[in-house]
Amino acid sequence: MARKKTSDTEYIDDAQQNIVDIDVDDEMQSAYLEYAYSVIYSRAIPDARDGLKPVQRRILYAMDEMRLYPERNHVKSSRVVGEVMGKYHPHGDTAIYDAIVRQAQDFTMRLPLVDGHGNFGSLDNGPAASRYTEVRLAGAALELTRSLNENTVDFVPNYDESEQQPDVLPAAFPNLLVNGASGIAVGMATNMAPHNLGEVVAAARHLINHPDSSLDDLMKFVPGPDLPCGGRIVGLDGIRDAYLTGRGSFRTRATCTIENLTPRRKSIVVTELPYMVGAEKVIERMKDLVQAKKLQGISDVNDLSDMKGMKLVIDVKNGFNPEAVLEALYKHTPMEESFGINNVALVEGQPRTLGLKELLTVYVDFRIDVVRRRTAFRLKKATDRLHLVNGLLTAILDIDEVIQVIRTSDDAETARTRLMQVFDLDQVQADYILELRLRRLTKFSRIELEKEQTELREQIAALQAILDDEKLLRKTVSNELADVVKTHGTPRRTVLLEGNGIKTAATAAPLEVSDDPCWVLLSSSGLLARTTDDTPLSSDGARRKHDLVTSRVRTSARGDFGVVTSGGRMVRLNAIDLPTLPPTNDAPVLAGGAPLAAYIDLGKGEQPLALASLSPESKGLAIGTERGVVKRVNPDYPGKDSFEVISLKDSDKVVGAVDVVTGEEDLTFITSDAHLLRYAASLVRPQGRSGGGMAGVKLGAGARALWFGSVDTSAPAVVVTGAGSADALPGTGPKSVKVTPYDEYPTKGRATGGVRCQRFVRGEDELVIAWAGTAPARAASPTGAAVELPAADGKRDGSGVPPAGQIAAVGGSFPAASAE
Repeated sequence: MARKKTSDTEYIDDAQQNIVDIDVDDEMQSAYLEYAYSVIYSRAIPDARDGLKPVQRRILYAMDEMRLYPERNHVKSSRVVGEVMGKYHPHGDTAIYDAIVRQAQDFTMRLPLVDGHGNFGSLDNGPAASRYTEVRLAGAALELTRSLNENTVDFVPNYDESEQQPDVLPAAFPNLLVNGASGIAVGMATNMAPHNLGEVVAAARHLINHPDSSLDDLMKFVPGPDLPCGGRIVGLDGIRDAYLTGRGSFRTRATCTIENLTPRRKSIVVTELPYMVGAEKVIERMKDLVQAKKLQGISDVNDLSDMKGMKLVIDVKNGFNPEAVLEALYKHTPMEESFGINNVALVEGQPRTLGLKELLTVYVDFRIDVVRRRTAFRLKKATDRLHLVNGLLTAILDIDEVIQVIRTSDDAETARTRLMQVFDLDQVQADYILELRLRRLTKFSRIELEKEQTELREQIAALQAILDDEKLLRKTVSNELADVVKTHGTPRRTVLLEGNGIKTAATAAPLEVSDDPCWVLLSSSGLLARTTDDTPLSSDGARRKHDLVTSRVRTSARGDFGVVTSGGRMVRLNAIDLPTLPPTNDAPVLAGGAPLAAYIDLGKGEQPLALASLSPESKGLAIGTERGVVKRVNPDYPGKDSFEVISLKDSDKVVGAVDVVTGEEDLTFITSDAHLLRYAASLVRPQGRSGGGMAGVKLGAGARALWFGSVDTSAPAVVVTGAGSADALPGTGPKSVKVTPYDEYPTKGRATGGVRCQRFVRGEDELVIAWAGTAPARAASPTGAAVELPAADGKRDGSGVPPAGQIAAVGGSFPAASAE
């Protein structure tokens, strides 16, 4: 009905010439509510099930319809924009292209969904125009759109009801937690941090098996966000608040190391910046502060970033403590930023603030429904096909009579009716036989049909079993999640720090450092640090508050030490380059250490194993390899930065290395088939660096040496072993753990097989973690958090017990310096 506006409060109806009074306040309120609802539901807030906003979902669906799969060529971004805008998203091309760009940026998305070709921008610069860039679906996007054509989700009309589009994507992984989200609506906003795919899936699988899990149970798998740019997260209390209530905050900090610029000058090298912070922004802020004389100690800043990664070099003036300068940079520049978590997502069409468990529960329930619907669809499809195959086999068995019936019929309708009467077929089967081609009547086709009939019956039985058994359905969902991690999982990039992360120092402190005795410590999470005195740990390891010390070496503040790698190399480092721990015994190593990767370049597959002394008074190094070779290395080390300490055979690698202290301690091997061998170090003759070692342990068929080290028999010692499955996901840890007194294992001769150290139970076929050393033993999770170990068991070949948490590393208590 047409109306003419005559004033702010009156309308004239053209047909009836009636004046209708409308209150302006009511009209504005109604219109604004409609607009707010549209922004919340249709634009700004993601769905908790697939983690996508409507524009993102429509982009992925349109690209799937265009079959822009990873194995196909890229197409122009503007072509995708036009397809999305014309069929599904009635908004401007700029909004659509911006959404495509975001899904292609690896510094924005933890797991990019679009594979972009061309200039898609950086943290400091925008992307090229859509006519210059090309896109296709990334492999992870296929996990979101897979099974769309199997009735897994509901479809709804598009804006003009000319097309159908999915209301939600099937989403084979928790995309909302993995990639995060941000958006500003009317009266609300969302800001969700990205997480590690493997950690989120592990938590989801745990929730599938244990629906009553607590937040603490889930945080054992998801300790915190994992940002695309890496960096460090400082302070974990805000993260727990966010996981509990849906709201919280944490601080992100750049990853920095202090390096020697010249013999007397140092520089701060920044390799990772906080999430969504670009190098130009940091440089500009530094220049402003230096000009305003609010930041001192910086002589120059150079951006050496390239395609391999980011590298920002900040030169420190002579006379300034680089650690104090770094602290000032954290305080006054974007090298430290705050990230506010606000987990707002749509649940059943309504915006809700969700904690970690709620987010995972919504996803798990949705994914179970998707798999149930997919299974029902496949069951119906297989049942319909079996019905046709049965009818076709009936026709082939008596094909002459079938042909006779068809030939003597006046028309197709008569032939269909007679086939149904003579052979007891229904209309669907009769129609299928009438459309049968003569080439299908061969003997070979009959064999194929009988084989297909058998396979369909087996498939139907398996699908029906999933629908009938809730536990089997949930297991299917869990297994599919595990498959996604195997394909797309990547290691954690962001380091989680519990404390402030840096030691306070005077800004004008002198640069020179005295050559005092100290210890260099290596933690289970790969962090290096040096102490300020000669006592690395108290007798009960009280310094380890959050992280596990797996190796240590005594040196001086200006002395050198070595890092032994799995490739048989020793890399020389200087202790003065390392961050120093506070002198208090309860300072966590993780809060003050620096990543080992910042100091040495490792080859593909090469891992750091242990620290070693380069002192002339050293008695050398003992090395054990995966193929059971043992070697004692003479301490005639060259002055090179990197050199070989053992000549490895093909496919072999070092699994353990330790300094020889007395020559009378035990050298110990623990193998993957649960055997332990110990013998005196004096039984191994020292060799030069080019030597290949000698037989150390006799390995069983298919077994490998899992751990090698030395044990001081003058102090109480224990053996820790953890058994699991060879088919388990990498990094899942042992299924059972056992702690046994070291004295329970007898000494054997070198190159023998040793004795059994753990009995496998159902679901276990190899050791996945092992360690032997001074008691008490300590364990840590992948993030460095302490994990309680069971009490020592006197049965050396007994089975283990389930661990209290995920175990990634085991270590022991180091004796005081005077004890050595």
